Amino acid sequence: MTLLCEPYLLDPQPDGVHVLWHTERVGRCQVVLAGPDVPQMTEEQAYAAATGPVDPGGGWRRFPAQTRPLSRMREDAESSVPGRTYSGVARRPVHRHLARVGGLPAGRTPYRVVSIDDDGRAEVTSSYSLAPAVASGRPVRLLLTSDHQLMPMVPANLAKVGETAGSALDGVLMAGDMVNVPDRASDWFDSTRRPAFFASFAGRAAGRWPGAPILPNTPLYPSIGNHEVMGRWAETASLEEQFNDARPGEWDVTSYEELFPVPRSDAGGPRWWSRTIGDVHLISLFATTIWRSPKPIGRGKFQEAAQDVDHPQRWGHGQFIFEPIARGSAQYRWLANELASPAARSARYRVVMFHHPSHGLGHHSAPPFTDPVPTVRPGGITYHYPLGDDYILRDVEPLLDEARVHLVLNGHSHVWNRFRNPAGVHWLETSNVGNSYGAYDVTSGRTRELPDGYVQQGDPGGLAAIVPTVAPLTGPDGAALPYVASNEITVFTLLDTADGLVRSYRFDTVDPNAAPVLFDEFALDGP
Repeated sequence: MTLLCEPYLLDPQPDGVHVLWHTERVGRCQVVLAGPDVPQMTEEQAYAAATGPVDPGGGWRRFPAQTRPLSRMREDAESSVPGRTYSGVARRPVHRHLARVGGLPAGRTPYRVVSIDDDGRAEVTSSYSLAPAVASGRPVRLLLTSDHQLMPMVPANLAKVGETAGSALDGVLMAGDMVNVPDRASDWFDSTRRPAFFASFAGRAAGRWPGAPILPNTPLYPSIGNHEVMGRWAETASLEEQFNDARPGEWDVTSYEELFPVPRSDAGGPRWWSRTIGDVHLISLFATTIWRSPKPIGRGKFQEAAQDVDHPQRWGHGQFIFEPIARGSAQYRWLANELASPAARSARYRVVMFHHPSHGLGHHSAPPFTDPVPTVRPGGITYHYPLGDDYILRDVEPLLDEARVHLVLNGHSHVWNRFRNPAGVHWLETSNVGNSYGAYDVTSGRTRELPDGYVQQGDPGGLAAIVPTVAPLTGPDGAALPYVASNEITVFTLLDTADGLVRSYRFDTVDPNAAPVLFDEFALDGP
């Protein structure tokens, strides 16, 4: 097999779109064939189409790809690669091929990718379709999701998205945490232990549900979550250890930036950016922290390990923020300018996406999104996070309120819940695709594992969670639950701007013959 994944689409433009795919070897030739009459091909025909003269009357055009290696892809003993084992950390060659398919008419155009390897063998993909950017002001349908992380329910989730939305999706909004370890190649492409990111999104996952061929036909709009950030590079430590070994100023998002080089902005590159998708103006931010254990011993959120007090090189520095977003930071200034831009102000809907949920019932909504305040005492270092200094609640949310943002999309806690603040901004986390950590409110009776002084139940931002409007789940006492936090029931959400509605569906994976259930629906303009 030449291709590590089926092609995926990024950043459509008024007359074209970017098509990307990956191989281990450079290959002799990598092209996209696009046109209304692009045919099914044998290997010999694919080789001729990729390398020979183009017939101007053939009904398709050829677009060559630019090829570059991914610089940090590796595997280790925890990887599960078909036919291979690794005793330690080893570099894995992965090459990215990126073609910009231009000159597209309105509507969808069929395409195939042809990849010719170093030995001259040609592989041609199935026929997919692509399209230029939806014209400004036109209605769109967008999938809202996050936190796939090779979770077992992801293929079922995406299979049901495919059944529900069909080919009518105009974009996938992914609020971070696509994989577990961003420098582990098999997490993205071909893990045999758990469903790899691109395999599920291409309908090629193994098991009862294959996922659905969404990204080969629909552009992805991503944000950076904590699982897109690697820690300090090491030649011998496991990839998981390197992932957890981030320090302030010593972390890395190279693999994310190489896999998703667009969309991008002049100020933030692919880390933060904006795009207009039909009648939606989307802003994607880099707002996330390192994850640290809340347990009161060892290196964690609230303390350093006692044995490390005299060894600063071992400190974790608490649950620190990767990219500043507080008032006065470069990202904050860019956001303020972007919200005031003509593109944002004239859009029918304004959507802001980032990973961290400052409004939420999940475990990861607390402690506050702020810099850890250290206290050094003889024999110990502890960290505190003042709620009044939560940068999202204190600094970012007022900007969103003033700009009349319609929807904020978050992830991180592996739950579904939503809120509406007094300014009318809807906050939604729809990341329930497995490995849920639970919901923490009076209906669940659960409390967060946090020290005294932090919000143990409910939304740390003080909002009341909204009970689903159509078919909420119920607790043991029959009361309607304002969340979905399950490792059997998965959730996906669709934003349809033709009617201005956000619809959330749930699917019980225990009953594979069941249909998805519409359980919540709300209008972006309404309460």
